[in-house]
Amino acid sequence: MINKNAQIYTTPVFKLNTPDDRFKFQPLPTPTGTPPYRLQLDSILTMPLNKKMVFHMVGDTGSAKQPHFQKKVSAEMTSQFVTDRPEEQPQFLFHLGDVVYHFGEAEEYYRQFFQPYKDYPAPIFAIAGNHDSDVNPHAAHPYKSLDAFVEVFCDSKSRDIKLAQDSGRKTNIQPNIYYTLQTPLADFICLYSNVPKFGIVEEEQKEWFVEELKASALNRSEKAIILCIHHAPFSADFNHGSSRPMIEFLEAAYNEAGVRPDIVFSGHVHNYQRFSKQYDDGTTLPYIVAGAGGYVTLFPLISGNATDYTADDALLENVHLDTYCDDKHGFLKVEIEKKTEGLELSLEYYTIPHVADFAKEKVSLFDRFSLWLKR
Repeated sequence: MINKNAQIYTTPVFKLNTPDDRFKFQPLPTPTGTPPYRLQLDSILTMPLNKKMVFHMVGDTGSAKQPHFQKKVSAEMTSQFVTDRPEEQPQFLFHLGDVVYHFGEAEEYYRQFFQPYKDYPAPIFAIAGNHDSDVNPHAAHPYKSLDAFVEVFCDSKSRDIKLAQDSGRKTNIQPNIYYTLQTPLADFICLYSNVPKFGIVEEEQKEWFVEELKASALNRSEKAIILCIHHAPFSADFNHGSSRPMIEFLEAAYNEAGVRPDIVFSGHVHNYQRFSKQYDDGTTLPYIVAGAGGYVTLFPLISGNATDYTADDALLENVHLDTYCDDKHGFLKVEIEKKTEGLELSLEYYTIPHVADFAKEKVSLFDRFSLWLKR
C-alpha cells in the first residue's frame, strides 16, 4: 500500500469526512446536435489519419490570477509543431476540462483560453470541467451553467465569435456536452460529470454511454476506445482523492455494456498520475490523470502518515499507482499508430517547473508509456 522509502501511497485513496456538495449540481444545456451526439473528425480535418494520429491532451489550464503557467504550457505544446518530421506533428488538442476559472464566465474566455492559445495552430476539442460548469452567484449579468462553454465549443457551425477577439479562433461544433469524437483510429467517448467535487452523471447520460461503448466495440478491430471524463476516478492526492461516484458509475456502465475502454483520461486533480487497474479476466485498464495544465496550485500526493484518507476499500483493490508528478505543470502528447501487430497507443508526458521565473527553463520528458491493442 505504501512506498516505505518515499512514504507515498502506491494505491489510490478515498478522502474521508468530505462535505456533501451534490446541491451544486447544474442542469445540462440543450444539445446543439442530434442523438447519438457524434462528431466526425474528418468533418474538421481533411488530412489522412488512417495510419497514424498524434494529438495533445491537457486539463485544468485556466488560471484567473497567475496565467503565466498556462501560457508556458501552451507555448511548449505549440513548439512541438516545429519539426522536420511532419508525421510527428499533433493534429489537434483535446482539453480535459476546466478551461476557465472559477465560474465559467464568458468574460474570462479571452484571458484564460483564446489569448493563451492564440498561436496554437490546430483545432481544440474539450469536455467541460466543474469550474466551466459552475455559476457565479454574484455575476453582474446572470447566466446559466455552461452558456459560454456551449457558445465556444458546441456551436451548430464553425464561425467567428466575439469572445475570441483578435485570436482568430472560431467556434467548435461539438454536438452536445457529452458526445463521441469519431476518428479513423479511435473513438473518444466524452462524458460530462457536472459541478460537485466528486462528480455526478445522471441516468440519461449513463444510458447513452452504455450504447456508445457497445457501438464503439463493433469497430474495435480497427479503433481504440478512449474515455475522457473530467473528474478523475482514481487519485492519491490530498485535495480530492478518488471519486467513489465516478468509479461506481463507470464500473456499472462497463458491466452493462459488456465493454471497457482501452484507456481513461481525466483532469480535475492538478498533477499527473498514471494508474493501472487489473481485472479478473486478465486485462489491464490504464487511468491517466493530467490536470496540471496551468492552474497555479498543484496538488501533492498524500504521505503514508496522513490522516483522513483510506486505501482500504474494495473499489480501490487491484489499482496501482505506476508513476506520478505532483510538483510540475505538464501536458500529454499521444500517438496512435496502426501496425501489422495491431494498434499501438503511446503517450509522453512533458513537464515544466513550477518556479516564479522559468524563462530559461526547458520542458522535460517525464513519462513514456505504450499500450498494445491486439484484437
